[in-house]
Amino acid sequence: MPAKNTFDPNGPANENSGIFGLPYTEKEAELILIPVPWDVTASYSTGSGKGPAAILEASTQVDLFLQDVPNAWEHKIFMVPVPEDMRKQSKKVRKVAEQYIDLLLYNPALAAAAEGKELLTVVNSACHEMNTWVYTQAKKYIKAKKKVALIGGDHSTPLGIIQALAETGSFSILHIDAHCDLRKAYEDFTYSHASIMYNALKIKNVKNIVQVGIRDWCQEEQDIIAKSKGRVKAYFDENLKNEQYDGKSWSKLCDEMIKDLDQRVYISFDIDGLDPKLCPNTGTPVPGGLEYHQALMLMKKVVASGRKIVGFDVVEVAPGKDDEWDANVGARLIYQMANQMLVSGKKVTSKKK
Repeated sequence: MPAKNTFDPNGPANENSGIFGLPYTEKEAELILIPVPWDVTASYSTGSGKGPAAILEASTQVDLFLQDVPNAWEHKIFMVPVPEDMRKQSKKVRKVAEQYIDLLLYNPALAAAAEGKELLTVVNSACHEMNTWVYTQAKKYIKAKKKVALIGGDHSTPLGIIQALAETGSFSILHIDAHCDLRKAYEDFTYSHASIMYNALKIKNVKNIVQVGIRDWCQEEQDIIAKSKGRVKAYFDENLKNEQYDGKSWSKLCDEMIKDLDQRVYISFDIDGLDPKLCPNTGTPVPGGLEYHQALMLMKKVVASGRKIVGFDVVEVAPGKDDEWDANVGARLIYQMANQMLVSGKKVTSKKK
């Protein structure tokens, strides 16, 4: 890596530099990004397992100036090398998952028999091991007084980091997504990408979940929200759009959503929470969603409110075969989120009278 005293934030990225072309090492980093190349339980299209590597490559094209974060490039951000053994394991176990899904769809009796149960055990055990690895990595860096965030992979991957952060105290989850992800063991997979928020609700120190951009959910999830006694609050995309069409500003809507958040906030950002023109290759795209700068305004208002971002993830970024658009959007989103996290809790915007 280039030495800090010779680093030019205006120049091209050095080939030996880290994510975003930054010169910082793991030891000196303030924020550690943990890549998890895992998409075993994808229920529609795969590809998010390639997300971390694609984001790393695309990140070198991100300009480092941010108009609201002075000298943002001085924030010491480091991405851990993508674990190649996990990527290989993901591809291997994905084949087993596909076998089980086929049985479930076309031969449910066999899926419920010994053969199906054996396949299911392989998948659930492998996903448990992945989550344990994420938890261990996050715990290690938290113990070293570093901030942590995760780059997926599918949306099953952040459970371990949420568990590790929950040991430091309670917080809200700001969940930006097209889907509620409140399904119980979707397709019988305990750690399904569609079950991450269901599993997060089991963690005592997850105070509540505020969901934004939801536009594709099932009756089971609607029932969970209704029975949660306010622990899950969903701001459905159609309702948000209708309020804007009726004249309410996005800024005011953001203020309303933020009121539901605890002082400490974890942000879980599924890229399909954005309009699919920004993530056309993601696994389960849905019409509608947030514009890029709508998402930024929401997160920046969280910080301006005086709340502290304790961690975040960006998941479901799947690079296209012929372009890096999804990865480019994902990399820029992560750079913004990382810097907002690192300034959060340090500044408070006074309320207008």
